[in-house]
Amino acid sequence: MASIQQTPQGPVLVLKESALQQKGRDAQKNNIAAAKMVAELVKTSLGPRGLDKMLVDSLGDVTITNDGATILKEIDAQHPAAKMMVEISKTIDTEVGDGTTSSVIFAGALLEKAEKLLEKDVHSTVIIDGYQAASEKALELLAKLAKTIKPDDRESLIKIAKTSMQSKLVSENSVPLSKLAVDAILKIAEIDGDKYSVDLDNLKVEKKAGGSIDDTSLINGIVLDKEIVHSGMPTKIEKARIALVNAALEVEKTEMSAEIRISDPTQMQLFLEEENRMLKSMVDKIHSIGANVLICQKGIDDISQHYLSKHGILSVRRVKESDMTKLAKATGGRITTNLDDISTNDLGSAEIVHQKKVESDKWVFIEGCKNPRSVTILIRGGSQRVVDEADRSIHDALMVVKDVVEKPSIVAGGGSPEAYLATELNEWSGGAEGREQLAIKQYAEAFESIPLTIAENAGMDPIDTLISLRANQSSGKQTVGINAKEGKIGNMYSLDIVEPLAVKEQIIKSATEAACMILRIDDVIAVSGGPSAGGPPPGMPPMG
Repeated sequence: MASIQQTPQGPVLVLKESALQQKGRDAQKNNIAAAKMVAELVKTSLGPRGLDKMLVDSLGDVTITNDGATILKEIDAQHPAAKMMVEISKTIDTEVGDGTTSSVIFAGALLEKAEKLLEKDVHSTVIIDGYQAASEKALELLAKLAKTIKPDDRESLIKIAKTSMQSKLVSENSVPLSKLAVDAILKIAEIDGDKYSVDLDNLKVEKKAGGSIDDTSLINGIVLDKEIVHSGMPTKIEKARIALVNAALEVEKTEMSAEIRISDPTQMQLFLEEENRMLKSMVDKIHSIGANVLICQKGIDDISQHYLSKHGILSVRRVKESDMTKLAKATGGRITTNLDDISTNDLGSAEIVHQKKVESDKWVFIEGCKNPRSVTILIRGGSQRVVDEADRSIHDALMVVKDVVEKPSIVAGGGSPEAYLATELNEWSGGAEGREQLAIKQYAEAFESIPLTIAENAGMDPIDTLISLRANQSSGKQTVGINAKEGKIGNMYSLDIVEPLAVKEQIIKSATEAACMILRIDDVIAVSGGPSAGGPPPGMPPMG
């Protein structure tokens, strides 16, 4: 409907005919309802006993997962407020890698509590101020609660990775996989003074269906999903000296179109011999510097392949640029763009380079690098869907280990920090003035949605569990949380259920900001394409 403003001079048309507008309380209610629905969607997948979702896309491809970010990405939310919730999970996934489900549930709980206050005529600005004050206090309390560890404390890092995997499909295999994730991160971690930094781009993850999750392995080097180019080449080379070349071992075409006129057969022969000689000199150059493995980013033609196999040089062609960079870091070699400049110093080294059959494919493994700055995780599993979910689970574990290595502070898991913050904030709210106090109280209650959901998903009585948690927290037992595996409460540190501080902080920040953003909206104007196009955008209700 067009927005018409009445003035003494007559009506003034502000918005075009096709524009739809929803104002005030209705707009807020609608946005809050959409955000709550998104939270409800992922609620059942939280915690070690959380269930999975089966997502079917428009092409019929099936994804089975309990990863909050993947679920929300796949559902393709249409409502503008729901899209904002999806953005939270994306941010969390990019920044810290875990806690996506928790952040969406917490944001949904904050909006649900805010709705109660809006019904009591508390202004949204007051709620926002209360929420922001509460979030600052929560971050302060959380920092005091955290325990500092050494960034290279392998045992603690394994506990972190294991906790992350407990809620995933790979929970049964969490012990070997968490060791593998920690070893991978520690290998690629860069040390600057007493600070560590981790770039996950240095970690190559290859997936292949077949075997079981137990067969997943860490390779001290790089795996290339390529075959050796020529059957006459050796398939295994020990004490490998690797040439990394970003130049084609073939006769390059001229930039301009050119033609060669040949008037007698001897000229033809001379032409072919010259071509042969050029290619042979390229191969001879590689051989003369002592290389016995060639990894080429460009093409290698048949004649070059023949000469390489005569010299017994194992060669792989058309390797991705990203893999070349990883190879340089793993083997200590240098990528050469001009064969004339290549020297012995440019060669990388590895204990063994060999071609292995992985199911029906042949892959080249470059293993046993001395001090690799880049390594490979080869993920295996019973079916493609299992492999994909294992990949997502391992990614989360790698991210949480990276978080702790870069910021070595941990807190107890199992909903214990949330229960602690709820108790503390509730007490602190008494000192706030005016209606903000109500908002802080509601913020404290919203924290309880996390342990409440974990308990529900574990089949425990949520009310009894929450009362028991509150009682323990009030008596100063700050690390008591929910042991969902056994369906009872316990000390999280003694059960080795720990989480990175960085993840918890990011959950609080992202969820609070998203909730405040949605609460600030009191007018939704939807402008459709043309004057004839009526109706709201997808996901929005008809507005009158």
